[in-house]
This record gives sequence, C-alpha cells and structure tokens, in this order.
Amino acid sequence: MNNSVSSTVRLIGAGLRALLVLTVICGVIYPLAVTGIAQALFHDKANGSEIKDKSGQVVGSSLIGQSYNLPKKDPNDAEEAARPDLKWFQPRPSNGLGANSVNTQYSLILSGATNRSADNGAVGGKCTKDAEEGTLCAQVVAAKEAVIADNSTAGYTVKPEDVPADAVTSSGSGLDPAISPEYAKLQVHRVAEQNKLDVKQVEKLVADHTTGRTLGFMGEPRVNVLELNIALKALTKS
Repeated sequence: MNNSVSSTVRLIGAGLRALLVLTVICGVIYPLAVTGIAQALFHDKANGSEIKDKSGQVVGSSLIGQSYNLPKKDPNDAEEAARPDLKWFQPRPSNGLGANSVNTQYSLILSGATNRSADNGAVGGKCTKDAEEGTLCAQVVAAKEAVIADNSTAGYTVKPEDVPADAVTSSGSGLDPAISPEYAKLQVHRVAEQNKLDVKQVEKLVADHTTGRTLGFMGEPRVNVLELNIALKALTKS
C-alpha cells in the first residue's frame, strides 16, 4: 500500500514538474523568442504592415483596403448609399458579409466572398441589364455603369470593354488593398481632372506605385491604393 501511494506521489510530482517546465518553455520562452525574432528581422510585418504618411502618422495597413467616400448627407441614415470621393483612386468594391458599424473605413463586419456563381443572375449566359435585382450580375452591371460614368471626363471616355474585372467585383476576402494596373490607369484622367493635375503626372504616379509579380512569377502586377493615394496627396500639396 505504501509503495502504491509513494509511486502515485512520484508520478504526480513528475507530471507537475513537466507541466511547469513545458509551461515556461511553450508559454514564456517560445513566444518571447518568436516575438523577438519577428521584431528584429521582420519589424514592419510583425506590427501589421503599417503605412505612415509624411508626418509619421499611421494611416492604415498595406494588407487591408480602405474606402474613399464622401461624408454622408445624413450620418444617421444607415441605408444611405456611399458616394465615392472622385478626387481619390478608388479600390475594388467592398461587397462583404453585412454592414459595419465599428470600422467605418471599410463597409465590412466580416471578410469573405458572396459565394455566388459567376453566372448568378445571367440572362442567356450573359450579365445584362435584365439581370434580376440582387444577383451578382445585377451588381456587376451597375458597378460597370458607375465606373464608366465616374471615370469619363471631357477629353476621355471610358469604353465598356476597357473596364477590368477588379473594378466591378470584390475579392475573395472583400478586403483587397490592391487593384490592377489597368484599373488604376483607367482612373488617371478623372483623378487628374479632379485634382487639377497634368495627366502625365498622375500616370507617372501609377507607374511608380505598380508592383510586379512576387519573385517574378507569383500573382499579378498590382497597385496598392492606400500607398497611391498618399503619394497623390503629397503631389497635390507640392
């Protein structure tokens, strides 16, 4: 009996010592080591890939998109449609899952896609104006019309075939911070006109902020909208 109790006590003691050692290693030493390495080698990424303006103020993250809309006419009207501020480059549509009352910089409460098929609402296999309201095709058609209307200027008319897919569809997460170079270039004339800048200046701005494929073969060329608009703001004040 004494041997049994003694063995049990030894086993409990060994278990508690193992628990204490593993808690210190896995709960203290390992997290501190990983955090230290991340801060030393990947300081920017470890802190959320923050983007700062010229004054050093954090204005967002390079990983999360932002919207650039005019203030609401009635701040208390939750149903009032957002109106894009046309002096800024616009991001992809932010059609996420539900309305957002916390982070007013982006109209999402959860990230995610609509899960609708590409032909949702299609008529005869095509997205047309006859698409049923609320379907993906109806959203795409409406978005395309808005892109054409917003970006056509006195000396530049946007053609329907020039509107890229990312101008009228949200990304899988609904939080994509980047747009295609084609969508950025499509907005150049409108941004130049709204800010009283030369088109060549804005074209150079887009070119300077176009990032190529990762490692030369992964992904697609892209333009980070927040970084581009920060540069645009600096240009308009220069």
